[in-house]
Amino acid sequence: MTPPPVDHSSEPKTEQHDPAVPEAYAAFMRTGWGDRELDLPRHPVADRAAARRARLAASFPGERLVLPSGTFKVRANDTDYVFRPDTAHAYFSGNLTSDAALVVEDGDAVLYARPRSSRETDEFFRDRQYGELWVGRRPSLREISDSLGIETRHIDQLQDSLTSRSGPKTRVLRGISPSVDRMVAADTALDADLFRVVGELRLLKDDWEIAELQAACDATTLGFEDCVREWRQVLEYGERWIEGTFNRRARVMGNAVGYDPIVGGGRHATTLHWIDNSGPIAPGELVLLDMGVEGHNLYTADVTRTLPVDGTFTPLQRELYDLVFTAQQRGIEASVAGAPFLAAHNTAMGVLAHGLEGLDLLPCSAEEALDPDSKVYARWTLHGTSHMLGMDVHDCAGTSPDIYPKGDLEVGMVLTVEPGLYFQEDDLLVPEELRGIGIRIEDDIVVTADGPVNLSASLPRTSADVEEWMGRHLGG
Repeated sequence: MTPPPVDHSSEPKTEQHDPAVPEAYAAFMRTGWGDRELDLPRHPVADRAAARRARLAASFPGERLVLPSGTFKVRANDTDYVFRPDTAHAYFSGNLTSDAALVVEDGDAVLYARPRSSRETDEFFRDRQYGELWVGRRPSLREISDSLGIETRHIDQLQDSLTSRSGPKTRVLRGISPSVDRMVAADTALDADLFRVVGELRLLKDDWEIAELQAACDATTLGFEDCVREWRQVLEYGERWIEGTFNRRARVMGNAVGYDPIVGGGRHATTLHWIDNSGPIAPGELVLLDMGVEGHNLYTADVTRTLPVDGTFTPLQRELYDLVFTAQQRGIEASVAGAPFLAAHNTAMGVLAHGLEGLDLLPCSAEEALDPDSKVYARWTLHGTSHMLGMDVHDCAGTSPDIYPKGDLEVGMVLTVEPGLYFQEDDLLVPEELRGIGIRIEDDIVVTADGPVNLSASLPRTSADVEEWMGRHLGG
């Protein structure tokens, strides 16, 4: 039997070390406060979200769809991570607040949300997770409705709405909100199909979304410039300084970073997801920076540059860098409407395999190595060249493999192109001078009717341009 909804306002979340609250104090705190509703403008995503919901509903006619936003996740004991809503919930509703659920049914939609509590409750001044005096003002139901153009009800009404009557077939986007998951019996096939569709409906970006991604890329470029301007501190404090500097730009111009920055100095660049960022930045080496700003509407950039710590590549570094650049450029050129999504990867891998052959590293010819039954070249390339990009850094999860990655590119898709070469420090099959070198170049590409457009093109890519750019921005 499903438990009844909880009256949140009567049970403020407190901790054992909080001081006792005498009734006289509590009664005094519940009175004498001014209160007001804010007149919020209509959010620019409101009409787009309504159109998205209509497409979603059309995919499941006569059914009920539940998309939760999620709740807080514990970071340590009584402190939580900064909340970020589930991407699908935000995409189809525009809501960015916690403890909410979007319900789409028969073309209609209701957003069940947790609004600010009454000033006459203890939650207002005692609750560490939701209380206004602790964490700030949550919007009211009317404010959410006015801003997002959607009917809004209290989250405590969701349980009754889902179970009080025999309703249509219900699908839930699961794994986001345990409390919502418990409200509806799971149907693995039904729920998986909803997960698939909400990914596929995000594959094509409209002009507003592309503008959001462009803004994220532009802010990311400034973040890279910030880091180079502070190169003296980078040399002193290492990878941590770069991470901190970029994070500051992300907070100033966006919501946050779109993912944990990868700052790989020297051999750390050969670890694909090096996020410890705890090592030194040493003269004579390369540093790989994979970083992206997430904008206020959650669209994120994903850009990688590999920089010479001294501001100038050595001849060997330049040779390897230019090989990766050529592979990336050919991959970008292959990213055209009608081409397979994997065209960028296959093209880039062809360039890198032949380059590895030229370095006398392959145990066979490049053509033999490229055979799907061999792929021995991948010892030094490791990963795929592209993934979809949008509100998630790896966007459109759950999409049918026949569409992504096995399908074709269409106008409006945004993807990364990011080949790399990685020579591990203990790889005895490469010359010693190559060991510990990792190079990746990554840009964010939108497929247009006129060909691929690089949203992150303002950040230089060629070895010569990187050197010139660093020379202009290097801080003393």
